[in-house]
Amino acid sequence: MADVPPTGSPDPVSQPSSPPSSAPYPGAPDLSASSAPPEGPARDSWPSSAHLQEPARDSSASAAQPEGSGSAPAAWPAGAVPGNVTAVEAPADAVPPFPADPGQTVAPIPGRRSGLRRWLPVTGVIVLIAAAAIGMLIFLGYNIGLTGLAVGLTAAILPVPLLASAFAWLDRYEPEPVKYLIFCFAWGAAVATAAALAVNTGAAWLFDKIGLPDALVAVLVAPFIEESMKALGPLLLFWRRRAEWSGITDGIVYCGLSALGFAMVENVLYLGGHGYAAGAEQYGPATGLTNVFLIFIVRILFTGFAHPLFTSMTGIGLGLAARTADRNVRWLAPIGGLLLAMILHGTFNLLPTLSAATGQSLIMLYGYLGFMVPFFFAVVGFAIALRSWEGRLTERVLHHYVRTGWFAPPEVAALGSLGRRHSARQWAKRVAGPHGGKAMKSFQFAATRLAILRDGMQRGLAGDQNEMVKATFEERELLGAITGYRSVFAGRDPQTPPAWWDGQLYRISFPDGVVRTVAPPAEPVMPVPVQLPPAYAYGPPPFAPHPGQQYPGQQYPGQQPPQYPGPQYPGQYPPPYK
Repeated sequence: MADVPPTGSPDPVSQPSSPPSSAPYPGAPDLSASSAPPEGPARDSWPSSAHLQEPARDSSASAAQPEGSGSAPAAWPAGAVPGNVTAVEAPADAVPPFPADPGQTVAPIPGRRSGLRRWLPVTGVIVLIAAAAIGMLIFLGYNIGLTGLAVGLTAAILPVPLLASAFAWLDRYEPEPVKYLIFCFAWGAAVATAAALAVNTGAAWLFDKIGLPDALVAVLVAPFIEESMKALGPLLLFWRRRAEWSGITDGIVYCGLSALGFAMVENVLYLGGHGYAAGAEQYGPATGLTNVFLIFIVRILFTGFAHPLFTSMTGIGLGLAARTADRNVRWLAPIGGLLLAMILHGTFNLLPTLSAATGQSLIMLYGYLGFMVPFFFAVVGFAIALRSWEGRLTERVLHHYVRTGWFAPPEVAALGSLGRRHSARQWAKRVAGPHGGKAMKSFQFAATRLAILRDGMQRGLAGDQNEMVKATFEERELLGAITGYRSVFAGRDPQTPPAWWDGQLYRISFPDGVVRTVAPPAEPVMPVPVQLPPAYAYGPPPFAPHPGQQYPGQQYPGQQPPQYPGPQYPGQYPPPYK
């Protein structure tokens, strides 16, 4: 991979004799002093006195920008220093200058501070979930028996790993912390089911007192209380950990896992109580197991997607609210998503109620095949397309940092898909060992976080001064972490010459010892995760050529060795990230 300033190659290389004195674009940091890699591991820090000027908006600047890359990012305004900026002083697309302090280039990915104010709410939530889980176990064990509880729990757990893996696959570009995923699942399995069970039982008793059929509870009460309680856990996470919501995909994942936990415990009640316990009490264990098998087919194989599908509507609303600066959308999107989830849930419960009341089983069949199944596949297709679109966020955002030298073009291109990311990790593992593969994985995660942060700043999510200062420091820490991770694998490929990116051109050390600038190709090269055969610059190949055949680089008596006149042969030595 081509190095980028100020990191340079981990191995010292020759300095260019006459580095360019102009910035990559108007207003960008002057690369004349920092574009060449420094000798040794020392790196730059954030300048404290020199400030950048606002870029000039002229026709020449526009013509110099690459096609499709958008406008050049604005620099830090005059007099503004990271940490002392306001929402007005720092434009949304400002890119910070290069760091100059050695301590800032190896900073870890930003985390949260620990303290009493953080751990008290966490402890309270853990106690609440544990108490609700114990209460549910006692209730289920008392009502359906220990045997029914064991059978129902075993059958209900079977689909959970598959569905949880589907949500994890959906969230691979920027995986959420496991503790928050577990929290959402536990909330749905314990707190949401306990509250819904209590309300539904009370509503059934009240409906019986006033002469209404119990079936109306499933249509009028259950959708309201169940969807509200399933969404409450992710909503608390949205309130307290807004930084962990990077878009609609996160909302689908968090709310889907909460619904998955709820569905698992509800299936325990149906499979163990209405299935095994009821059948075993009347006809014996064999009948109970038969009931379990039939209910498993209906509730899990055919309708197991129902609860995650309904609650994902709330997740979509929360995801929209997390990525917008419009206050109206922040309030209306979650409310609209929750109402849609309740309507879908009520409609789904209405189908069997109408079928039982009218004796027409086709109502359930037509409603299931004509509406629920197509809607399910439509949401799945939407989630997959959204995953791909959000995965390419790095390509749409990080070009700002390419033009100031923080990233080389191939680095950004290699973040555009999971296949490219896998190839990059394999390449890093090949050239730098297991530590290189781990560093590349952390590099990719930090780069994705940086793209999400920059996208939020461009959207105006950091609306006040405190949020802007916080986002500025997080951006600074992420750039330092990225620089540190890159130093583990950059410049270690023995099959490529030392090279680095200065924000505008590649600087490549050719075999004749001269460092030349080479313009980037139209399409950035991709990493190759396999071991390539060695290149023969001089001498014959290890096998005899055909008579009269001459290979590139082969010398005959009286023949001069090949020359390297300059950058007019950019394909002779492509950038090392290939």
